Amino acid sequence: MKGLDLYQRAHLLVAAIRILEYRHHSPPAIETVCQLLDISTEEGGFFFRKLEESGIIESIENTQGIRLYIRDHLKIEEIPKGASETLLDKELKNFQTARKGLTQKVESFQAAQAEKKKQMFAELEKKLKTGFEKKP
Repeated sequence: MKGLDLYQRAHLLVAAIRILEYRHHSPPAIETVCQLLDISTEEGGFFFRKLEESGIIESIENTQGIRLYIRDHLKIEEIPKGASETLLDKELKNFQTARKGLTQKVESFQAAQAEKKKQMFAELEKKLKTGFEKKP
């Protein structure tokens, strides 16, 4: 679902709920919808909460888990089309940037440690050579 704005994702998620409801003759679980769309349950849960806040879908918890119902699909049209980044996209980019910075710090630390180790062995080798030269 990368590259889709919230409007397009809403249509896709509602369509998936309708298809699964038709196939199984009962409202689908969040996991089933996410499986059909090949997205993680966390990502799906994020978007389902957004759609629930907008009044597009409704989730009801029963003994078999959380089931999804379509409340008012016409409210999808109230979502701005072509909206730039969603909050999830922004947070994901921030996380990736922070992780990249952390990776660079670790790499520079490892390089510094390798250089220290190299210098330590060079000093040790120098001391050993001078020690052997003095013994005769």
